[in-house]
Amino acid sequence: MKLLTSGLQAHLDEGTTTLAWVWRITRTDGVTFGFTDHDQTLSFDGTEFEPDSGLTASEVRSSSDLAVDAQDAEGVLTSDRITETDILDGRWDNAAVEVWRVNWADTSQRVLMRRGAIGQIRRGRLAFVAEIRSLAHVLGQTVGRTFQGSCDAALGDTRCGVNVEAPPFKGTGAVIDMFRDRAFTASGLGTFAAGWFTFGLVEWTSGANAGRRVEVLSHDFVDGVAILTQLEAPVRPIMATDTFTIRAGCDKRIGTCGAKFANVANFRGFPHIPGQDTILRYAAPDGGHEGSVL
Repeated sequence: MKLLTSGLQAHLDEGTTTLAWVWRITRTDGVTFGFTDHDQTLSFDGTEFEPDSGLTASEVRSSSDLAVDAQDAEGVLTSDRITETDILDGRWDNAAVEVWRVNWADTSQRVLMRRGAIGQIRRGRLAFVAEIRSLAHVLGQTVGRTFQGSCDAALGDTRCGVNVEAPPFKGTGAVIDMFRDRAFTASGLGTFAAGWFTFGLVEWTSGANAGRRVEVLSHDFVDGVAILTQLEAPVRPIMATDTFTIRAGCDKRIGTCGAKFANVANFRGFPHIPGQDTILRYAAPDGGHEGSVL
């Protein structure tokens, strides 16, 4: 049930309305965008909702159970506000969405119809279709701890406790040259052992990728020069002299936790749980089935 302001209710009671749909989208990097299906720019709450964005939406679908309601928003890839590069780069993934019904003649008369997040994005040659999922999609996500042999904490978080900003675990460097589509040679990392930054994070501080964080797949040395391979190929080009900050990685094993970080006391895994080989064991005449320690 929606509570309407007296002004909006009076406008609806007139029979002839001047209503428009507007969408406010806030990306995870904090950038806010406004779109409307009206033919003029609308503005409220510090956001301008542009009409020439090429964004249109399907009907709003709602259900009374806990199923995830969805709405599709379609737009053109030639828009200055929504670019194919940003979509490929993941900048629109899980962006927060507000859908409003607004009286375009008086934007103070409005009602928030729904909140949600951008889910799957399908791309074509000239356009994209973004699925707007309702807040019910959060109920379908797995929460809580996982009973597994490896650690389920993120390196450097409060459960882990390792200070990844300390000099032994943090380095800075610059790109020398691209080595492959996902790999590049880098300067400034000569004091770190090979593999030290494997599974770590590269944070770009200059260039076209500035502000982006990418997971490191491998960290090697060839002829004394560091080679970093990213988990995913970059959408924006990496150029020589681009600078970055890099932090050590962890493979989530208890041996690494002790040898690399001296942090076994905070290890959040269960390294002694029986593995698949134990589950699949069968009776044999060689003993070992009387309940003693294996």
